[in-house]
Amino acid sequence: MRRSFSKACTINDDASQKHDTAIGPAHKKHLYNPTHFTLTMIGVDGDIFIQIGLIFIIAALAAFLLRLIKQPQILAYVLVGVLLTPVLHLVTNTSIIESMSIVGIAFLLFIVGLEMDLKALKHVAFVSSVGGLIQIIILFVLGYLVALLLGFLSLEASYIGLVLSFSSTMVVLKLLSDRRQLNTLHGRIAVGILLMEDVVAIFALSVLSSINDFSLALLGIQLLKFLSLFIIAFLLSKYVFPSVFRFSAKHQELLLIMSLAVCFLFALGYFYLGFSIAIGAFVAGVALGNLDYNLEIIGKVKSLRDFFSLIFFVSLGMGLSLSALQRQWVPLVVLILIIILIKPFITMTLCSLFKYTQKPAFLTAVSLAQVSEFSLIIATQGLLFGHISQETFSLIVMVTLVSMSLTPYFVNYGQWFYRILRRPLRIFEVFTTEGLEYLPMDVKPTIVLCGYNRIGYSILRNLQHLKKKVLVVDYNPEIISLLVNQGYHCIYGDVSDEEIIARMNLRNLELLISTVPDMPDNLLLIRKVRQVNKKANIIVTASEIDGALKLYEHGADYVILPHFLGGEHVSHLIGKVREKKIKLGEERKRHIDDLYQRKQIGHEHPKH
Repeated sequence: MRRSFSKACTINDDASQKHDTAIGPAHKKHLYNPTHFTLTMIGVDGDIFIQIGLIFIIAALAAFLLRLIKQPQILAYVLVGVLLTPVLHLVTNTSIIESMSIVGIAFLLFIVGLEMDLKALKHVAFVSSVGGLIQIIILFVLGYLVALLLGFLSLEASYIGLVLSFSSTMVVLKLLSDRRQLNTLHGRIAVGILLMEDVVAIFALSVLSSINDFSLALLGIQLLKFLSLFIIAFLLSKYVFPSVFRFSAKHQELLLIMSLAVCFLFALGYFYLGFSIAIGAFVAGVALGNLDYNLEIIGKVKSLRDFFSLIFFVSLGMGLSLSALQRQWVPLVVLILIIILIKPFITMTLCSLFKYTQKPAFLTAVSLAQVSEFSLIIATQGLLFGHISQETFSLIVMVTLVSMSLTPYFVNYGQWFYRILRRPLRIFEVFTTEGLEYLPMDVKPTIVLCGYNRIGYSILRNLQHLKKKVLVVDYNPEIISLLVNQGYHCIYGDVSDEEIIARMNLRNLELLISTVPDMPDNLLLIRKVRQVNKKANIIVTASEIDGALKLYEHGADYVILPHFLGGEHVSHLIGKVREKKIKLGEERKRHIDDLYQRKQIGHEHPKH
């Protein structure tokens, strides 16, 4: 990457010198004419302005059409890239577009770092680190052996094994963020695994760049470089950035400039140490993520992120070689099948071994069913050093393109796929049920709480005096372990599992509370309760007004809308203060104590 970067700079310098020489003294005055200057810039070799204009005009039309038929926008951008270069040849000079796409990756990971709640990942750290590392090893070995069987040389097979081992941080985090799933259980597991994969990918790049003279000492030096800059980022975020950004926040334009400066500072720092600029941008985002102004920074940078990430996905389509596709369709089909079938199976098996139930394990697995943007970086480096052929490089680009294009469907329709495959997926339950069920009393509970999250925590705290009557159902093993220690009746499992529902004592139920926002799950719970018990009170949760109205139509007694709870609570609070039933100072103290308790158990208010 450094060589191409330096070469590009040299070419630009030579071009500018020739341009200056070509301008005679009589014409230099025109440089001060804004109109002339603008036209001169548009006429730069390659017509960059026209190319970008074409990209955005066609991308807007394609995105609009695909949104009309409820298809993901990412697919529109990729198709635009295929249309512009391999098919119509409207954009022939793709080097500038590819350079801009790298900036898109950097901005995306910068915002991901800003939004990243690393504290929330501590609950899934074990499965993310150990499970993620095991997954990488299995997929590398599998990819290596399959590539050998397909006729690739040993070194090329190693590159293909690495390509299959990593999933796309950029694509997955964008999709999870758009669907507000970053803070869900499967979202946190996926993010944790992606972080582990990125760390391994960084060192894989370092090893491949020096494969001819590799040594443990060299690997140690690379690790030392990475950690040293990470420690610098941590120290700056703790002792320098708070005061700098406190002042910058008073001037909105300065806040944006300072944020971008930090992003580029760490991106360039990691680049000159031999790492990807994307990793540097991510570390910069993490360094600024704990500041009080992170939401303002995100709001200002998001437009830049969207601009450059569109360029990134279009550039993927531009890199597709239709002729190579005809020659290498067999390896392409085999590798794609491994990615969309074998890779999710391995991921789900590992999640199940770590005691996660089939639903979060399945949603994690399908969200990681693609290869990473690091695959393109690894392949580019392999081509540069002569480790892989042009044919293998084109194959890796096609595998990356196809797998990334399929990912939006897996994420957007993950719940639908799960409902179809729920019965076959029960084979994974053999790993998850043992030791995560606790029913200490012979008397069956008459109150069931489905989902112990932020809302469920508040509800259960107010039901403490009825502990013996309460049964909690949740699919997070850490939550079940915590509640078992507190002496609550617990069942570990998915609330949509009919075997779990059958054990809820529905006939004698007095109250069913579901904080799960999934509409089909809540409709199923309402139907099952009403079939055998007309008197039970049912309280469920919805994420939008139309969903709440539908739940009322099907027999819910009350529907919780989380986004409206704050306003309702404050209105009741104001009423009690005006009636002098409570003192606001005492309520303030109680609220502060509650926040500290929530912080200790890992609750954070979602950023979306």
